[in-house]
Amino acid sequence: MIAVDSSVLLDVLTNDPHFALSSAACLEQAMTLGEVVICDAVVAEVQGMLDTRETAMDALAEFGIRYLPTSETAAVRAGHMQRRFRDRGGRRERVVADFLIGAHALLQCQGLITRDAGFFRDYFKGLKVIVPSA
Repeated sequence: MIAVDSSVLLDVLTNDPHFALSSAACLEQAMTLGEVVICDAVVAEVQGMLDTRETAMDALAEFGIRYLPTSETAAVRAGHMQRRFRDRGGRRERVVADFLIGAHALLQCQGLITRDAGFFRDYFKGLKVIVPSA
């Protein structure tokens, strides 16, 4: 099971001129290998960016992507990682959703499809990070 970050989904859903094709290809490849899931934070981020009455899950179900709630253990890990980030002088541009996405992928999935590889590799050691190729 592979998790996917909101940036990759938004590439596809908004038909981003730079990233839509590579993100769609990466999602398709992941789906041939198994389930592709999203966590609570991704649902909220995608819903906030959609300019439609359709729910994020309705749109994503068409792609075969399902929702897997964040476990309590992953939520706690996200909090620890956010604290570590701030202790290291991290700027406020990182929100708790980023840490929830990383912890969910690390503890509940076998990898994360994202375009924000540096952050996730730095804070979630051992997480398999999959970056859509341009």
